[in-house]
Amino acid sequence: MGLTTEYLRYVPAGNFNIVASANCNAVFVVLNGQEGRYVAVGACEHVVVFDLRLGERAQVLTGEKVPATYLAASPNKRNLAVGYADGNIQIYDLETAEVVCVFSGHRSEITALAYDNFGHKLASGSKDTDVIVWDTVAEAGLCRLSGHRGPITQVAFMSQQPVLITGAKDTFVKFWDLDTQHCFKTLVGHHTEVWALTLVKNDKYLVTGCGDAELRVWKLSYKDANLDEKLPIDQLTSTLELARIDDNDDPTHPLQCHKTCSLLRAGRGRVTSIVCDASSQILGCQGTDAQIELFYFCTDDEAQLRLKKRLRKERKKERKDGTTELKEEPEAVEQVLSPKDEVRRLSSLKLSHKPKCHSFVMGVGGELRVLVTFANNTMALYTVQVHVKDAEAQCLRAVTAQGHHSEVRAVAFSSDSLAIVSGSGESAKMWNRQTLSCLRTIETGSIISITFVPGDRHVLAGLKDGRLLILDVAAGDILEEIPAHGSELWSISLTPDLRGCVTGGGDQTVKFWQFELIVDSKSESKAKVLSLVHKRTLKLEDTVLCVRLSPNGKFIAAALLDSTVKIFFVDTFKFYLSLYGHKLPVLCMDISSDSALIVTGSADRNVKIWGMDFGDCHKSIFAHDDSITGIQFVPRTHYFFTCGKDGKVKEWDGDSFNKIITLQGHVGEAWSLAVSPNGQYVVSCGGDRVLRLYEKSEQPLVLQDEQEEERAEQDGLATGEQTAVPGQTALNLPSKKTIGSEKGAENILECLEICDKYQEQLDEHAALQVNSTQSIPSPQAHPLMQAYGVTTTQEFLFETVKRIRASDLEEALILLPFSSVCKILEMLPSLLLSGFQNELICKIAMFLLKIHHAPIVANHALLSNLRQLNKLAMVKTEELRDMIGYNLYGLQFIQREIEEQESIQLFKDATVKKKAGEKRRRQREKLKRSLMVLS
Repeated sequence: MGLTTEYLRYVPAGNFNIVASANCNAVFVVLNGQEGRYVAVGACEHVVVFDLRLGERAQVLTGEKVPATYLAASPNKRNLAVGYADGNIQIYDLETAEVVCVFSGHRSEITALAYDNFGHKLASGSKDTDVIVWDTVAEAGLCRLSGHRGPITQVAFMSQQPVLITGAKDTFVKFWDLDTQHCFKTLVGHHTEVWALTLVKNDKYLVTGCGDAELRVWKLSYKDANLDEKLPIDQLTSTLELARIDDNDDPTHPLQCHKTCSLLRAGRGRVTSIVCDASSQILGCQGTDAQIELFYFCTDDEAQLRLKKRLRKERKKERKDGTTELKEEPEAVEQVLSPKDEVRRLSSLKLSHKPKCHSFVMGVGGELRVLVTFANNTMALYTVQVHVKDAEAQCLRAVTAQGHHSEVRAVAFSSDSLAIVSGSGESAKMWNRQTLSCLRTIETGSIISITFVPGDRHVLAGLKDGRLLILDVAAGDILEEIPAHGSELWSISLTPDLRGCVTGGGDQTVKFWQFELIVDSKSESKAKVLSLVHKRTLKLEDTVLCVRLSPNGKFIAAALLDSTVKIFFVDTFKFYLSLYGHKLPVLCMDISSDSALIVTGSADRNVKIWGMDFGDCHKSIFAHDDSITGIQFVPRTHYFFTCGKDGKVKEWDGDSFNKIITLQGHVGEAWSLAVSPNGQYVVSCGGDRVLRLYEKSEQPLVLQDEQEEERAEQDGLATGEQTAVPGQTALNLPSKKTIGSEKGAENILECLEICDKYQEQLDEHAALQVNSTQSIPSPQAHPLMQAYGVTTTQEFLFETVKRIRASDLEEALILLPFSSVCKILEMLPSLLLSGFQNELICKIAMFLLKIHHAPIVANHALLSNLRQLNKLAMVKTEELRDMIGYNLYGLQFIQREIEEQESIQLFKDATVKKKAGEKRRRQREKLKRSLMVLS
């Protein structure tokens, strides 16, 4: 069937105005070998790397359609793990900005990510209450840890032991043994949700924060396995400080945890986040107020010095009080470190706005750099001297001018489509459409309507208090404030002759204004400036929510709060038509360029298309899932765009009443949109602080294809549900069923079918060759086999499996029927003999045996095959082990040879020098302290 109407596709052309998303954290990253200069922040679906020295974007890690919710930098500083709202995790290479691998296992938003000490494992927590541990080297899931009954809030690896600590909103903190994949300890001492946790002082302490005003400090220790008797309770802590554990805990595990103290917070409200620096000594706590509290966990030497100083002060005080005549020497007194000796409170960061998240990096000379992102779409970098007493934080850099500080409520294009103006609750900003950079920022009140004045040198802005502002774009200033209406100025529309404008407000009036040049009384040059002169007023019976003039200049349409649209003649104000049919007020409307159609969008989620000749309703369309907030025709066409509080932006055909396309919308509400005068661009604004620009491309669009794609998304091909295996209980795999796993299973089934046909052709050829005296040419391989460059069926199977993403391989194997599993098992021994990536083949064999153990054992035809597979797997595994051991000891031998020849120690010189320097520095500091005490 041929195309009756050809539409051209609008594609995303860029996002701007966003500095940092309010629902994503920020982390310091290393770029170009520089640490402390670059920071990665979530910007809706993208991740932006900012250069804090220049205050500009250094790199953008592009996402797809869902917003980023959590970031974690790898220990090697080369990769960045990004968790998204759909449960997926993407690992980016910071140098190339490319996706290294994708992990799909969660069913809802990612709320926590953490790397282990070496960067080989990545733990992720989600709102689905599960924790998944991923292998970043093999790019596959290791295990799924299920046990929490609330969304996960924080995860942390212990550096010395294979233990993962997780906190959740179910008030529990759980300890997981990664070797056995079970929970061996649960802390139940919190009364409210556990919002944050972190490990400090090389896993010596665990700090947790919940909804009260204290930070709980738990001491982690290991009991000696050779000792049968436990330490007395009084040597550990008091009875009140013991950690209450769950009945299902494992008492045989060597890790012990007990509460040592509580750090009282100065802030009010719950703890929102706890962050520790790389040295695990400085801890930052953020609450719901405008401050960040800092704590310094002293080293053992520093703690001993603080203890001696405290004891000395106590003895001096006792001598002055006369309570004792003789005191023993400090060496004779049993010295016990208390929490106040090990923890030192630093000066808090007093902030001007409410923070959303913060991140640390330690600089040179004890300088701590703190990055803070705020809820008003800004961020700032502070520096604090850790070793200076009562040092105040200083702001080094603030990124504030790149975006609005509140939600954008109105946007408009200039007449040449080269500039965009946007208005928010505090300012109006001018943007360059080509570079998406901010040109001007003008501080105003709360803007709810905005438009360009003909000539593009001035902007009209309607405020929530009813004022009408004339903004000078070049000067970046307010020329005049006009008290146009008594309440909200909801709508501004230019007249067709471009000599004036019409405004509609909440005071039930529509006012006509005319542009005039008047002499500026404030300027000495007596230059003329733009002004507005009030000409006429149309009084109505209800609040005016939107007003539009027909392009032919004959009619004016006003949308009222009573859910109707009144149309009047412009010249006489005589009533012409009343459009009624909406059940809720009309929030937006527009008239086509030929003055033939008027479209209205209402809070009842419907779009109605009316004829301007008789006022009849051509069509009523259920367009959005929430109130429709913006609607506008494409110039010189009957196509129009709509946006609504459901966040979606859609294009419609006003003649055929078809929905053309649904564009990538906003997270939350979409407040307004604007179409450029040339019809090539569309810009929309929403509650996610993002201005989204769409551009008309040359790609043709077929309605049937778009409808089919939308149906596929609604059906949910990537359901996120775990695949069921007949005869098995629910498998707690770390992966989930995705489109990639389904495609992988289809490719394997297609491969097996091609292999069967090709093997039949080979068998027929062999039989004919036996009965024939002449040589018969061998059958030609399948085109797909030729494309893969293989000649045998085993090689074809291996190439097919190798092309499946590692994180989707297990789910793809589960989706296979048992007959296909048997075929794969029959082909695995020959693959092992051929030497094709023995690790991958053994992994497939073990997984298939685990999930289909009962039917495989019951199938006697597979027993000989399994015995052969067992022997070959053992042989190949021993060969791999011998090769790795040979390489390891060979490298060690080469290292010793070089060390003997060069008289140096490889990889140790820098460490020895660093330790010697630190030792000398500690000695100097100790000497200074002793001199200060003596003086």
